[in-house]
Amino acid sequence: MAQVFKLGACGFAVLVAVFSVEAAAQVGDPGTLIQEKLVSQIKLTKAAADHSDVVTAGDIVVLHKDGLMMCSSASSYAFSNTYSNGVLTANLNNRAKDAAKSFLKGHLPFGGGGSATDAANNGCTQRKFVSGEKFWITGITLQKDGILVNTFSDPYNDVRYYGEIKFSFPKGPVPSVDAFSKTVAELITVEPGDDKGKGNQNDQASQQAPPASPAPAPMQDIAPPPPPADAPPPTIAIGQTKDQVAAAFGQPVRVAKLGPKEIYYYKDMKVTFSNGKVSNVE
Repeated sequence: MAQVFKLGACGFAVLVAVFSVEAAAQVGDPGTLIQEKLVSQIKLTKAAADHSDVVTAGDIVVLHKDGLMMCSSASSYAFSNTYSNGVLTANLNNRAKDAAKSFLKGHLPFGGGGSATDAANNGCTQRKFVSGEKFWITGITLQKDGILVNTFSDPYNDVRYYGEIKFSFPKGPVPSVDAFSKTVAELITVEPGDDKGKGNQNDQASQQAPPASPAPAPMQDIAPPPPPADAPPPTIAIGQTKDQVAAAFGQPVRVAKLGPKEIYYYKDMKVTFSNGKVSNVE
């Protein structure tokens, strides 16, 4: 005999809640969708564990506001920054950690008249980055109240710097993916490729070109030259200069400068120069 189960109001409410949670999971968590969107827009850079060098280069980003703080790679913690409501603010969260760590090691005179803020400010060799400067992104992490972006710089006087930017979610519902992406773009955007803007340069060159001279009088027919012999494929060798490589393979698709090193990216080849000469080919 078949059994018939009856649901009361409480049981029905539980089922509705379960189905609602499952439906939300299928649609996707708004914060996770924002993180995935940003990762798809910015190719991340992999830095060495001690933040001394770039292991794998990603996209270079451009800063659009003044006041981004970073600490030297010798610091135990990155410099914290917050971007909210169009304002970029440096804070002492990680600096206080550095100060406490240094104090425990006896490096900071916490009781010698200086305040905790003074100790935090002196907790690392730091640098302020301003609008127009460029750096790398090494991580994009979802947190309960925002997105944390990790930054990493080229060397300045042989010192690399790193930091973090907290893009806070506004109070209330998490914003849409497009809206939050626009907020991030207010502060940082990916640097355009090297080929961007060449069209304008070509237009200017054509405008400045002198008028064409009259066509010369026709000449008598000349026998065509013999067909050229098949040219050998271009080669590359350690020690060649950038001019020699460009003459053989043309201009690279993209160029990345990593301190004394410079990398030419071709369609299926990567050439590394050290002090202007080929040091590695991949």
